[in-house]
Amino acid sequence: MGIGDDAVEIRAQGWRTLAALHGLIDAALEKALQTEHQLSVVEYTVLDALSRQDGWHMRMQQLARAAALSSSATTRLVNRLEDRGLLTRVLCQDDRRGIYTELTAAGRALYEQARPAHDEVLATTLAEAGQLPELGPLVDALHQLPARSAAAPA
Repeated sequence: MGIGDDAVEIRAQGWRTLAALHGLIDAALEKALQTEHQLSVVEYTVLDALSRQDGWHMRMQQLARAAALSSSATTRLVNRLEDRGLLTRVLCQDDRRGIYTELTAAGRALYEQARPAHDEVLATTLAEAGQLPELGPLVDALHQLPARSAAAPA
């Protein structure tokens, strides 16, 4: 195996480790959020992204990027959340073709109820993963990341 092959294998191993950690966290979050708040992880992600916006709204394209979804999947998700009364769509005043998505009072309340469970499960799962030899170095690296200030752009 040459140096180039070694680099490819190192990247592939890193990706597998990252995917394993993501899967572990995603499964734990999904179980807790569904059980306690009837929210999926991606629904929580949308509520979280919207809660962080000045005025609590985003364009649909921004929301798709924040949730790592396609445009069509984002539309379906927004429809479901809108049907549940958790968010609403508003036409952009400057561009009638643009649509913003905003949290409703019920959406903000559900997000605030779910956030402690989300944060607790995330912390617990990361602590448990940090004890596994194959995931520990990645968890340690996550803890070394600098915190972004609230004013820093996304």
